[in-house]
Amino acid sequence: METFLEAVNKKIHGVPLQACYHCRKCSAGCPAASYMEFNPNKVIKMIQNGQKDKVLSSSTIWLCLSCETCITRCPNQVDIARMMDVLRQMAIEEGVAAREANVLKFHEAFLSSIKFGGRVHEMLMTVHYKLKSGDFFSDVDIAPSMFLKGKLALLPPRTKDMKSVKNIFEKTKTK
Repeated sequence: METFLEAVNKKIHGVPLQACYHCRKCSAGCPAASYMEFNPNKVIKMIQNGQKDKVLSSSTIWLCLSCETCITRCPNQVDIARMMDVLRQMAIEEGVAAREANVLKFHEAFLSSIKFGGRVHEMLMTVHYKLKSGDFFSDVDIAPSMFLKGKLALLPPRTKDMKSVKNIFEKTKTK
């Protein structure tokens, strides 16, 4: 039977988590670490120790920004951002609910925006998120200033190679 560590390593498709020697550079540089339940280094240690339920039910996997600061700081190139993506997907597949209100709805809105045009379109993503979450007015006051500063585009950016984007989503569906 496959261990939790083996399952995560198989889905990461890169440097195995055993390469981490817990120098904590990932955690020291993480801009979201102070908001996380467990720092990135601790998550790796928990995976290595087979603490699947604790990891998948933690808020940490949902709070990772995927900014990749961790991998740029890691002397062994352990891809923690990819690991967090894998852990979020595993949690979704196993029906483990995210503890942060609406974080899964935001995640789905983000992926939907990528699936539509190959890139994030903030306006489309926000509308999708607002409809799914029912949180219609919490930040509506900042939209006009964001629009005037050019931070919200009316027309979605589209990648030229939508076929590749569709293939990525198809591959993830079959696995």
